[in-house]
Amino acid sequence: MNTNKNEKFNAETQVEDGTCTVYLTGELDLSVAPDFRQVMEPLVGDSNLDLVINLKDLKYIDSTGIGILLSILKARHGMSAQFFVREVPPQIQKLFDMTGIAKFFAPKENSQ
Repeated sequence: MNTNKNEKFNAETQVEDGTCTVYLTGELDLSVAPDFRQVMEPLVGDSNLDLVINLKDLKYIDSTGIGILLSILKARHGMSAQFFVREVPPQIQKLFDMTGIAKFFAPKENSQ
């Protein structure tokens, strides 16, 4: 059994052409929320960068993780800064649909 928290969840950032993409891997839940917030805090406040969160390799997200995404959305909206959630896996998209938040994370260029 792997108990290394960094292998359970990882957030890797890549900045290119005015866009910061954060690639999430593993499971985003209450136990790793502080780590995720720490990675995101300086990025959310940078209105000069478009912010993209790529969920392609995310296996699971709980209500805490969804809450963090919504708080990022709200902060970025308040700054009139771009924020996108891309490559949402089917099981997470289903959760977004069921909770009614999919519409906030699905701009036209984000459609699959």
